[in-house]
Amino acid sequence: MRFRNSAALATLGALGIAAPAAAQEAALDTGDTAWILTASALVLFMTIPGLSLFYAGLVRTKNVLSVLMQCLALTALCTLLWLIVGYSLAFGDGNAFIGGFGKVFARGIEAGTLSGTIPEILFFLFQMTFAIITPALIVGAFAERMKFSAMLWFSGLWLLLVYAPICHMTWGGEGTYFGDMGVFDFAGGIVVHITAGVAALVCCIVIGPRKNYPTTPMPPHNLTMCVTGTGMLWVGWYGFNGGSALGANGDAAMAIAVTQISAATAAFTWMMIEWVNNGKPSVLGMATGAIAGLAAVTPASGFIGPVGGFGIGLAAGFICWWASTVIKIRLGYDDSLDVFGVHGVGGFVGTVLAGVFAAEMFGGKEGDLAIVSQVVIQLKASIITIIYTGVVSFVLLKAIDATIGLRVTHEQEVTGLDTTLHAEAGYDL
Repeated sequence: MRFRNSAALATLGALGIAAPAAAQEAALDTGDTAWILTASALVLFMTIPGLSLFYAGLVRTKNVLSVLMQCLALTALCTLLWLIVGYSLAFGDGNAFIGGFGKVFARGIEAGTLSGTIPEILFFLFQMTFAIITPALIVGAFAERMKFSAMLWFSGLWLLLVYAPICHMTWGGEGTYFGDMGVFDFAGGIVVHITAGVAALVCCIVIGPRKNYPTTPMPPHNLTMCVTGTGMLWVGWYGFNGGSALGANGDAAMAIAVTQISAATAAFTWMMIEWVNNGKPSVLGMATGAIAGLAAVTPASGFIGPVGGFGIGLAAGFICWWASTVIKIRLGYDDSLDVFGVHGVGGFVGTVLAGVFAAEMFGGKEGDLAIVSQVVIQLKASIITIIYTGVVSFVLLKAIDATIGLRVTHEQEVTGLDTTLHAEAGYDL
């Protein structure tokens, strides 16, 4: 996420002097503002209804409504937490690791307050949509077996204790830990996908597998719904990556182009692997491959060119397929909807490869890039994020389990969460 604040306005702010209204008005770019307004809507569309339908189609009939409810509830919860303190912790003035409390309840943000060439309240809104979808991604790992109350407590605390600090370290500007390291993360490979993927892996291990997994087949109940959600996610990702340019410019256009290329390459790669191995291509495989390509290109999207989009998509198609099938089966963990294999592994692959394909020799923007040094930086930031996210997620889960409990009862799980937790049903059967 690149910040394009006016040097003059930044200097005035550092001196504690309010910038003149005329200067702020002069810095506002209506084209940039219009695009980020659109991008914000696209990213919210990724969660409701995109991710909601994608996940709901993959679970069993008796749990379809529970997944939709979780995504909807998290949209509300994360919005409130972002307003109260999340934005301040992520983007407020603080230290290298966490922001302060100067922007709680959006304090000091008015309609005329700017962040670069757009209103700060729009930047607040755009970043809010990222804060919403990241905990929602984790839902897929423990689908069909976590208490609704436990899900809310874990997701809310995780947003403040994991997402906000990693967001600040990466995108908080000068003086932040990853920012000063020179980490490439344009739209959230580290901030969104690695954090969500690692938390997902910890969740599914701590809470344990679904009843009768893996001996009893648990196929998706509605692939039509899943593919519909996939399409919504794919289109919404234009706002996710293209909007992270924070302007209507060439960076946004290139980010959208490489996003499309990576998604298409990974989807086609996953399809071909299944076709060769199983004799038939599957729509589930192609949909999953597309999401893997989208996740992987996210951190690199603002630094690479079309060749990079193709290379990252190809790598994501192979590696995420391997992680979601071979490794998952061998290790035996029940990541219900492959959050770790797709988002965690895909985000890691893309974050590391951003240090390669950003080089000018591959069509990237960084002409004097020292590839080996940058890859080391990318690896270091990724490993730190993995360790921190894993430890905090584990502690949160254990604390919640010791108080209100994590898992639904055996009877509730067998009957289904739709009726036992929400007294409603997704279908009239």
